Parts: sequence; structure tokens; C-alpha cells
Amino acid sequence: MEEAVKIFNTSSFSMEVEKIACGLKISYMDAVVHYCDKHDMEIEVAAKLLNSKIKQTIASEASDLNMMKEKIQKLPV
Repeated sequence: MEEAVKIFNTSSFSMEVEKIACGLKISYMDAVVHYCDKHDMEIEVAAKLLNSKIKQTIASEASDLNMMKEKIQKLPV
């Protein structure tokens, strides 16, 4: 049986990514990769569908893992 293709907008795709991240207790970066692997979607396509909040969270995660050229400035918590 062929799985139906979902058409996403920014808000619905971002909600799916948040559900995966919270449900599996993984990072947002891993949640996007997980979704893309499961649905045969290119990472570049997913990146265009993410809202700015999740993009910022992924940038912060990447900075914490030293995956960014420039560190993101954070206020001490």
C-alpha cells in the first residue's frame, strides 16, 4: 500500500517536528533527521518548512555541540 503524501506548511511541519522531539525525547536536530528518514524527504526541503523558533533551537543545539563556525551568544541562565 502506498502512503499518502502530506502537504505541509510551516506551522504544521514544525508541529510534527515538535511532537517527534518531545515524544522521543530527542533534540530538534535529530527529530528533523528522523522525520526525513522516515518519510524519504530531503533535509533541504525540511529546512525550508521549519519555523524560526525551531531554526533558532537547532542553531543553539549545534552551537552547544561545536558544530557552528561562530558561537551563538547566550545569556547565562
